[in-house]
Order: sequence, then C-alpha cells, then structure tokens
Amino acid sequence: MPIQRVGIISKPKKTEIGEIAPVLLEWLHDRSIEVFIDKETGAIMRTSEHCLTRNEMPGQVDLLIVLGGDGTLLATARALNRKPVPILAVNLGGLGFLTEITREELYPTLERVVAGTHRTDRRVQIEGELIRADEVITSFLALNDVVLNKGAIARIFDFELRVNGQLVSTYKSDGLIVSTPTGSTAYSLAAGGPIVTPAVAAFLVTPICAHTLTHRPLVLPDTVTIEVTVKSQREAAYLTVDGQVGIAAHSEDLVRLRKADSCVELVQPLAKQYFEILQQKLKWGER
Repeated sequence: MPIQRVGIISKPKKTEIGEIAPVLLEWLHDRSIEVFIDKETGAIMRTSEHCLTRNEMPGQVDLLIVLGGDGTLLATARALNRKPVPILAVNLGGLGFLTEITREELYPTLERVVAGTHRTDRRVQIEGELIRADEVITSFLALNDVVLNKGAIARIFDFELRVNGQLVSTYKSDGLIVSTPTGSTAYSLAAGGPIVTPAVAAFLVTPICAHTLTHRPLVLPDTVTIEVTVKSQREAAYLTVDGQVGIAAHSEDLVRLRKADSCVELVQPLAKQYFEILQQKLKWGER
C-alpha cells in the first residue's frame, strides 16, 4: 500500500526534535505526503500541521515515525490499539533496543518505505486483564512486559503462577515478570532472564529476587494462558505494563495473560541484523 499519510510522534523534551522535525516535514511534503503531528510535538514546534492526540493518530495514517527512545515507542505501540500501522522508530535515546534506526539511517530507510522495498519485523503483544472478585478491573496490551512487584516496603510477596490452569509454583519474591521476546532485553534481562530472539514463539516468566534459589526463569510457548494470583494480606502489589502504566493489585487479584491477536510491525534498518544490534548495544566482545 502506498504511503500517503504519515504521523510523527516524538519525545518533545529531546532538544534534537527542533532540528530533526522541520527537515522531516519538508522531506515528506516534497513527496506530497500528508503529515500529522502529535499534540505534544506540535506545541513545541508551533506548527500549523494537523495535530492529533497519540490515540487518534493510528486511525488516520499509513505510517508512524517515532522520534525518541524505547519509552516513546512503547507508548506509541499501546496507542495503536490493535491497528496495523507500521512504526519507523528513530533512536534519540540511550540503548534503544527497539528504536534501532539511527538519525543517519532515517532518510535512506524512508526512501525504501516510500518505494515499498523496506522490510518489517512483526512483534508479538501480550493481552492481559486484571480480575478482582470475578470482575475485570482493567485490560491492557503490552509489547515488552507485564510486571507484578512490591511497593516501597521491603517485604517478600507470594505470587501463584498457573499455566493453562495447571499450578506451576508459588513464588516468594520481590516480583514476577512476564515478557515477550521483544521484552527479553528489558527488565527481564536485568532480573537474570535469557535473551530470546523475536522470531521465537515464546513468553518468559522471570522472578525478581526469588527467595527460593531453585526458582529460575521459565520459557513457555506463546500459545498458553498465564495466570498470576497475588497472595499478600499486608499490602498491595503493583501491576505495571511496559514500565509505564501501573495499577494496584490486591490480595487474591488475578492477572490473566495470553498472546494478543494483534502485533506491532516495526520497520527495520537497512542490512542490520538482530545479533549485530545486540553486539552494539551490549558491547559484546568489548568487555
């Protein structure tokens, strides 16, 4: 499908936006492409371009360009709300495991997108719901991970894990991470989980500071339903989605997770492979 309408979403606090965005707008206009800008970016640029909220934008465009870091991309992925709009993510942050395209690669990659010769990578999402007393309190989509962990008080929590209804174990730990392969290089990695390539059809369950040393990360097929029940009478745990959206989870609350019907489609940089990105970001072989 030809690219006729493009949305731009950025992290406005980045000083580079004032340099990059005007040039990008001109480039797109020169190719008769209609441009929409999220309202946060529009407020910084003081432009007359069409300004929409991030939630409105996926329904209006053929491509989303994200200028920022992985956090900006994760927020954009949730704003898609299952709409099949590809994302071209330009890294203006730190590590940038998801925002793989550099500033220098932006326009060569865009040329390929406009010509229809680009490649994309489809990333699995987790679909979840928080259930309290048989009532769904909230539902959500995650690209990286869903985390249940303790609050500020240094107490160990109990989390009961079931897979397809079968009891796996009750974890005594600071928390539990359920991640996609995309999220395997995020919080799960910091907690001792494995790196899983995005093509692997799996979910990871990684305990955070487990009190029992035999509790290790699990790799599960992404066809299963994962259920985590909070077992704590003293204080609420916190359910966090992609490290950005949080809600209190009370004792006996159930978090049910499964593979979503939707996915997130990421435009890939030219001739850059997954392990090359890991070598670059993690400094493999350099230390």
